[in-house]
Amino acid sequence: MKIKRKIISATLAVGLLFACQPKQNKGVDIPKQVQLSEQQFSLLTTDAKKANRLPRTLEANGEMHFTHEKKFDWTEGFFPGSCWYLYGLTQDPKWKENAIQFQSLFKEHKDITTNHDLGFVFNCSYGNGYRMTNNEEYKQVMIDAANALITRFNPNVGCIKSWDVHRGWQAERGWKYPVIIDNMMNLELLFEVSKLTGDDTFKNIAIAHADTTLKNHYRDDNSSYHVIDYDPETGEVRNKHTAQGFAHESSWARGQAWGLYGYTLCYRYTQDEKYLNMAQKIANYILTYKGTPEDGIPYWDYNAANIPNEPRDASAAAVTVSALIELNGYSNHDYKSNIDKIMTSLSSNAYFAKPGENKHFLLKHSTGSIPHNNEIDVPLNYADYYYLEALYRLQNLNN
Repeated sequence: MKIKRKIISATLAVGLLFACQPKQNKGVDIPKQVQLSEQQFSLLTTDAKKANRLPRTLEANGEMHFTHEKKFDWTEGFFPGSCWYLYGLTQDPKWKENAIQFQSLFKEHKDITTNHDLGFVFNCSYGNGYRMTNNEEYKQVMIDAANALITRFNPNVGCIKSWDVHRGWQAERGWKYPVIIDNMMNLELLFEVSKLTGDDTFKNIAIAHADTTLKNHYRDDNSSYHVIDYDPETGEVRNKHTAQGFAHESSWARGQAWGLYGYTLCYRYTQDEKYLNMAQKIANYILTYKGTPEDGIPYWDYNAANIPNEPRDASAAAVTVSALIELNGYSNHDYKSNIDKIMTSLSSNAYFAKPGENKHFLLKHSTGSIPHNNEIDVPLNYADYYYLEALYRLQNLNN
């Protein structure tokens, strides 16, 4: 199949990548949404500075939930990352200053080897900072984090291990080497550090992980399992399970979005057609699923038991639409109408908070993990991050 794509280098920075594509968006008023986002985040950063903490979500009682002061939190990179995107959207130096201040709170976590989410944390914060400033200090933080992340790679399996299973609910599942679809999002850090250093070790591990996931995580209909449990000695698949979805064979909404985004970025860095083809297949599954509401914002799991009386997940929609904006520049398929619909929905009063509401987060109605009774129908800092990333990508298309 002949693929429509712009002549772009896989090594271009994300901002330049999207600036090279043609104008395409009329579905959302970008300047208005940027202005509203600034209003909310000005209030949110004031609250965060008072606490010297990173906002994550709201508690059940409506009070702010900050990340722990010292303990690693997989979401800690999203708040400073949102500030970086506001800086990119407005060029107002206060957002750059905020990003620098808040990402410094977890800099020492770059050397942690007990968690797989170093890519999320450090690419979304220091990675965006480096792309926008070329600060060499940020580059070194990214390199250090990537070196820590690859210690979790097992060549027998061909994947980076997601969770350690010696304690907690993960151990109760009987898993040996669980790999979650979310882990596709941590590969961008490895690809980027390979580009920055010229060391293919990071890229080769990312490719191995992507290929193994492609082989084992996806069903015939191009939906994804959440967790694949491997034998660490043989690499054989032991279990195909879920942790945050409704059932092992169901389609957890955010998991589908992680896969779409992950294979789109894999194509950006490698130009390997199999990743583009997979991203298009996942997009087709997401966008043609008959049970998705008309506004394009999915239920937290496509197969949840009590649809339509189930919570939505705006975070899944935000990840999806950001990925679609990039994918639209590579594919013969035109995703513009889908992008417009999702962005219009997320920007509407139904999902986008009015100034002063929602404890100053942007988006309402996201879902963290219903099986764990955690973060249900609340704002989430990563929903805001990917919404702002989508605005940033759309603005660059129109400049």
